[in-house]
Amino acid sequence: MDSDIQTKIQEAKEWLKKEYAGIRTGQASPSLLDNIKVDSYGTMSPINQVGTVGVEDAKTLRVSVWDSSQIQAIETAISEADLGVSVATDSAGLRVIFPELTADRREQLLKLAKSKLEDARITVRSIRDDAMKAIDKEEKDGDISEDEKFTQKEAVQKQIDGANKELEELFASKESELKQ
Repeated sequence: MDSDIQTKIQEAKEWLKKEYAGIRTGQASPSLLDNIKVDSYGTMSPINQVGTVGVEDAKTLRVSVWDSSQIQAIETAISEADLGVSVATDSAGLRVIFPELTADRREQLLKLAKSKLEDARITVRSIRDDAMKAIDKEEKDGDISEDEKFTQKEAVQKQIDGANKELEELFASKESELKQ
């Protein structure tokens, strides 16, 4: 049961990390393009399967396309993703240029980061509730004693407290990125 809780908590943390990777800060990061799909020969494919994405400088990503006939489709996909970036094409591929963040946009992104943190906390809370119910049921069924029940509940709460602390640290890190 312990490892099951740890696995679910780890999934919640990974989800939050992935969500935070998609929130654009002032820095250009290839992970910002991870969720964008391109119509490639009739199939929707992630950008990293039709070309390579690299960092050209702090504000620019370079997408080197393997098949130059795909440049237009990639440009369209990035534009439609509404990331607030500009796209410039050339014969070798595309440049994705990230403008400076405005104070308003930083504020919006901070609110978004807080809401993602809250979603992760809700997930962790439901993991705790499920574990507590399972422990109560075990005691009710006579599988464990009352003392064991309290010991197990304490251990679960410790894991949950640790997970919440880690989620807070992820948020604090993202918050400081956004305020730079």
